[in-house]
Amino acid sequence: MSTPDEHGDLWIRRFHPAPEAHHRLVLLPHAGGSASFFFNFSKELAGHAEVLAVQYPGRQDRRAEPPLDNVAALVEEIHRALLPWTDKPLVLFGHSMGAVLSFELARRFEREGVPLAGLIASGRRSPTVRREENVHTRGDDALIAEIRALSGTDAGLLADEELLRMVLPAIRSDYKAVETYRYLPDGPGPALKCPVSVLTGESDPRVSVPEAMEWRELTGGEFSLRTFPGGHFYLTPQQAGVTRAVIEDLAAFTAVPAGR
Repeated sequence: MSTPDEHGDLWIRRFHPAPEAHHRLVLLPHAGGSASFFFNFSKELAGHAEVLAVQYPGRQDRRAEPPLDNVAALVEEIHRALLPWTDKPLVLFGHSMGAVLSFELARRFEREGVPLAGLIASGRRSPTVRREENVHTRGDDALIAEIRALSGTDAGLLADEELLRMVLPAIRSDYKAVETYRYLPDGPGPALKCPVSVLTGESDPRVSVPEAMEWRELTGGEFSLRTFPGGHFYLTPQQAGVTRAVIEDLAAFTAVPAGR
């Protein structure tokens, strides 16, 4: 493995190193989220894969950096940061906006012949399902109301009006990125060869089960769908069940040679 460079150090967090693992699990957070959202998941999953969490610019220790407001730019930067880690097969896990980024990263890696063991898409409808959304064009109060409604942001942050408004530019940029994203097929047939697992909350106001099922049209590999009690951020109260599901997926993915 080549040594991660300064660029990779900005984007990748390895909370629980496991260099002996045969695969790497890359976790990509939701709009407005940060790598630390996955700290507990990383701790629980460290014995099953080497876990890498992605840190987007414009938040936490990268607050001074301008956020990126389109999916293509985010994928380009994350792809560059992950290249030094591709000596072992990757499993990509993304929640909400992170699922879109994971999907586009998977497409790019497969085109380049990079070993990809599988994709786990959480809390996001299939990229083929179009829905017009414009939260990013609304005022600050409307954006805050959206964040509160989805219940995914730390309560302490929501209670601190000054701090919340400091991070709104990054949140707005994330929303713009995912709301302006459009899936563009490369050609006829599935977009991916690797297996795809989809996880979703049963009462997610942003994703219906039929919309989640549409992911199956995007892979020529195995497909599975699991639902959990809860809404858009079901994975927080259902952490134990989600962790078990990811461990099962890792076992299933790694039983098949990467890139088959």
